[in-house]
Amino acid sequence: MTLLRTLIVDDEPAAIEGLRLRLQGFTDIELVGEATSVEQALCLIDQLQPELIFLDIEMPGQSGFDLVRQLHYGPAIVFVTAFHQHAVQAFEVRALDYLLKPVTLERLADAIERVRGQAGADRQARFNLAAAPMAAEGVESAEPKAGERQKLVIQDGRSPIQLIPFQDILWIDAAGDYMCVHTPQDTHVMRARLKSLVQERLPDCFVQIHKSTVVNLNYIDRLEPLNNTEFRLFLNTGKELKVSRTFAKELKQRLIG
Repeated sequence: MTLLRTLIVDDEPAAIEGLRLRLQGFTDIELVGEATSVEQALCLIDQLQPELIFLDIEMPGQSGFDLVRQLHYGPAIVFVTAFHQHAVQAFEVRALDYLLKPVTLERLADAIERVRGQAGADRQARFNLAAAPMAAEGVESAEPKAGERQKLVIQDGRSPIQLIPFQDILWIDAAGDYMCVHTPQDTHVMRARLKSLVQERLPDCFVQIHKSTVVNLNYIDRLEPLNNTEFRLFLNTGKELKVSRTFAKELKQRLIG
């Protein structure tokens, strides 16, 4: 059995301890070091050359992305963080997984299984990977550029993260603190509020048509007026949605251009 030399990097000692205890159940994980800062981690990486790094993102001084930028080879990276908003950037820098704290044993097992698959036939190729391609993928800035935010990150804390391309989303409607994200193939549920979703994450092709609904303009087929200055909206899939009078004017302006 080939052991995976593993390093944990997190500024919270309790988080390191919790992850260390969980990793004890995986016989092919060899924990070779622990670090509480990027500076300390880089020293250990030079000495130990780990093949797998469990890496926090938001740490004092330098972030997990800063560490990735300074790597001179390509260990498997699994980010472990309390914040979901960095997920897209994490996968852009070739992270194999993105775990939300508190990490469940089931999700940890999923992540390690991905690492095992990656560490098979291409172990040597990945180990010699230059850091330059990573920088070209967008790690040069702490925040992803607007043009790179092309997917909606959905994570419920129990299931693997899903990245849904915005272009595949038909409409989104609210149900309390949760949102239902509708695509032609499925409906995904995420914990979020519509206001923050509209203000912070959705691109310009989405427009709000009701206090609890936003729709992708690219899928609108037609509008039919109702007697009370509201509208009935039809998507090209045949789905019917209600447009409230509050948002009707903006919708018509967006459609007309």
